[in-house]
Amino acid sequence: MGLFSKQKEPVFLKESSSAEKQLDELNKLKLLLNSEGCSVIEQDMKCIEYGIAGEKNIEFELKNSHMPLYILHDVYLKSGELSAQIDYLVFTPKMCFVIECKNLYGDIEINHNGDFIRTLDYNGKRKKEGIYSPITQNERHLELIKSMVLRNKKNFITRRIAEKTFNESFVPIVVLANPKTILNNRYAKKEIKDKVIKADQLVNYIKNTYEKSNLTASSLSDTEKWAESFLLKMGENGTDYTTKYNKYVKTENKDKTDSVFDVLYNELKSYRLKQSRKENIKPYYIYNDKQLKELIDRNPKTLDELKQISGFGEKKAEKYGNYILNILSKYK
Repeated sequence: MGLFSKQKEPVFLKESSSAEKQLDELNKLKLLLNSEGCSVIEQDMKCIEYGIAGEKNIEFELKNSHMPLYILHDVYLKSGELSAQIDYLVFTPKMCFVIECKNLYGDIEINHNGDFIRTLDYNGKRKKEGIYSPITQNERHLELIKSMVLRNKKNFITRRIAEKTFNESFVPIVVLANPKTILNNRYAKKEIKDKVIKADQLVNYIKNTYEKSNLTASSLSDTEKWAESFLLKMGENGTDYTTKYNKYVKTENKDKTDSVFDVLYNELKSYRLKQSRKENIKPYYIYNDKQLKELIDRNPKTLDELKQISGFGEKKAEKYGNYILNILSKYK
């Protein structure tokens, strides 16, 4: 089955990003910091904004690919002691592309040893610096995915098949999202060179890799189920990105860092987690982070008002409504 035998547009099963939520939290926290803290947090926010912009470039390429893809953006997975925050998982009927997005400024050179070297203009001079290899980062993502895939294969034969085909089924790719970046990989080994591309090459890379693959293509419905199986495995990154700024909080604002919004947010989140564990379902099945914020913003006082919030139909409001309204009522 050819990937382009049918006209079907790509589908984002998950489009939101935790980086946008993090940026929003830092923006609020900035108001409570001293001048030194503001300088630190502003620099961090610029990095986050730059990363978001890079991922938007990739999103644009994928949305305009006119290919039957199923896409997960900003995927947090955990298996045992391993965890990973993956920028994009792009599922096709033959393979899944594991994409690490880098919106790097400066020119990037990859040498014979696979080292990444960035050249920057600094005060009129050209400055070189080594950077952490995004290929190594992506290899760790694959290690986690392989652990999850094999753990689900209880039968010896299916496990052996999964082991044998894993490297063909999951294709790692580093995408440099900054269109101004010049990539010099002339001296890189072929196996390294093939794993790093610019954003405008992504669509052709997916198409060419797919067409060259000897794997048997699944149906589009099975491809969607494959993508959804990873969506169901997703967790929430519990890392608190705000603790590093605690030492910069102005004395008069110490009590504001534990605002009513934060307390309410945490209590609703805690209820969601406890209930999901009790029912053995994913927390976002009860309500996702966007719905959680809407609960706080709109502060419904009755079940009818709760039903006006997106995602809260008759059954969900009946099942969880009284608990949610009870939590909200404590902070009116």
